[in-house]
Amino acid sequence: MVTLRPQRCAGLSLGEIAQASPGITVDPGTRPSVATLRVSGVSLDSRGVSAGDLYAALPGANAHGAAFAPAAAESGAVAVLTDPAGAAILRSFGVDPLLPVLLADEPRAVLGAVSAAVYGYPAAALTMVGITGTNGKTTTSHLLDGVLRALGETTGLIGTIETRVAGQRLDSVRTTPESPDLHSLFAVMRERGVGTCVMEVSSHALAQHRVDGVVFDVAAFTNLSQDHLDFHGTMQGYFATKAALFTPARARCGVVVVDDEWGRRLVDEAGIPLHTVSDHRAGNPPADWQVTRVATPGGARRIRVEGPNGLLELDSPLGGRHNRMNTALAAVLLHTMGRTPADITRGFAALADQMIIPGRLQRVVLTGGPAAYVDYAHTPDAITATLQALRPVTQGTLVAVIGAGGGRDPGKREAMGAAAANAADRVFVTDDNPRFEDPAAIRSAVLAGARSVAADRVEEIQGRAEAIAAALRLAKNAPGGTVAVLGRGHEQGQDVAGAIHPFDDAEALRAAWRELSGHPAGAS
Repeated sequence: MVTLRPQRCAGLSLGEIAQASPGITVDPGTRPSVATLRVSGVSLDSRGVSAGDLYAALPGANAHGAAFAPAAAESGAVAVLTDPAGAAILRSFGVDPLLPVLLADEPRAVLGAVSAAVYGYPAAALTMVGITGTNGKTTTSHLLDGVLRALGETTGLIGTIETRVAGQRLDSVRTTPESPDLHSLFAVMRERGVGTCVMEVSSHALAQHRVDGVVFDVAAFTNLSQDHLDFHGTMQGYFATKAALFTPARARCGVVVVDDEWGRRLVDEAGIPLHTVSDHRAGNPPADWQVTRVATPGGARRIRVEGPNGLLELDSPLGGRHNRMNTALAAVLLHTMGRTPADITRGFAALADQMIIPGRLQRVVLTGGPAAYVDYAHTPDAITATLQALRPVTQGTLVAVIGAGGGRDPGKREAMGAAAANAADRVFVTDDNPRFEDPAAIRSAVLAGARSVAADRVEEIQGRAEAIAAALRLAKNAPGGTVAVLGRGHEQGQDVAGAIHPFDDAEALRAAWRELSGHPAGAS
């Protein structure tokens, strides 16, 4: 991702940064006269340094950021924020006479506050909405942003698929950017007249201080299910990290879906005022706002959400029960932000049948072929929800293509396979992003779960393109069939042993169908 920088930034002097940030001191080896030196930006990556930047040299898994300080100096950095180990590296390079040093025992823990201060606390000028949870963050944030734009508002969006600033789009590298990039984005949004910024807040971002320096006006919780246990260790640890968003230091109020046990726990433990949401039709517990009716007049998906302050009638642009809740959550967020029921209804009506979220139950049109969808589902619950959403619109065989990512929570792989076999008629297990793991070992774990449910309906195919083609051949011979390619969604590259190979699931579907249908116009 190319980081946007504000056109104007008054910045702060090193002395002001040290005074405003507890835990930061000026390195005793730095000349006292540099305390008045002004910093006009912050960068965590030596390759992205701009003139006038404070370069944050942090300890890393493979190298210390201080090792790259000479390159940062050449690009215009005027000072370094680092820890004592980094300061020692700088002295060994003889860099500190060129770059004054700010010291912190844990520089990452103060970087968010420093970045916010340098850019003049831009998030305070925006209405900030942060959405967390295992599944549904991207869809809910896009729905919320889409309605605001339909109502004529200037918005910002930060998330897994893309970043948008007043209509300008940038690819996202991670769900939540590092704190220097984040506060720089907020400063650009402020310059461009953005009123509301909607962003996904990952558990990694909370644990790694990426959203430090931000107090969200509204925080939202979608759900929690097994994921990222390679990082958090246990579900309790995962939950505790998410729950940290719902404290006075990070948010002013919250909206929580209480359709799972973790949402209900959060209501009991949160330290801020909350509004709750549930799908009461599905037998979930009462909440402040409840989905009480779903209808399909003329094919439209209409949802009624009843709450203490009125009734919201919504046309949902997306299918599936899980998206029904994403829609309800977005609507309650809008109400909490002060939008009227009439405007909320009008905004969702404008999105109906027009909204496509890349890789989120994305329909891939294959001329004359079976129905085909691409979805990012990569947890057991998400796989179940996506396939259950496709079941009512499938007249024939429902075929799932799944894998699991390497270097990520291995404990969920068998459950992912079992979820697919439980919900689909046929399952093809293939490679996802194996990263540095043995692809065959990953497939074996997914296969074990799938075969524990239905061994006769599961097949292993190593190559992802070949698995997609096999699924299409099967669906082609089963009228009314549907192919669901799960796990990678919007991603454009496949990570194999550290090399990124171009691979787009949607394009792979189109290419396979062109081959099967026998003419180049077989897909669009």
